[in-house]
Amino acid sequence: QVQLQESGPGLVKPSQTLSLTCTVSGDSITTNSYYWSWIRQPPGKGLEWIGYIVYSGSTWYSPSLKSRTSISRDTFKNEFTLQLSSVTPEDTAVYYCARGGAPVGPYDYWGQGTQVTVSS
Repeated sequence: QVQLQESGPGLVKPSQTLSLTCTVSGDSITTNSYYWSWIRQPPGKGLEWIGYIVYSGSTWYSPSLKSRTSISRDTFKNEFTLQLSSVTPEDTAVYYCARGGAPVGPYDYWGQGTQVTVSS
């Protein structure tokens, strides 16, 4: 059974960097064919794809967030991490990590999601 678990601070100040980690069990993030992704859902809005990292370590980001986004990984811990810099209140959302079989879904396994609020 594949499980994903997000972790990180729930409150970030404006202009700071949001950092979240997704810990994966039941599969290896170096497995070929999967896209280890970050997705968010702002309050009252739909899901927004942020980016992904693949087995080789290559990454791809949403054009609208690319200048502020970095996704990295720790293969020993089987984790991948999202960093979003220069956050504003518009970055307030529930953040999810997920495993996808294609670049922007569908996703077969999701974390439970973690609320991140950007506020001073």
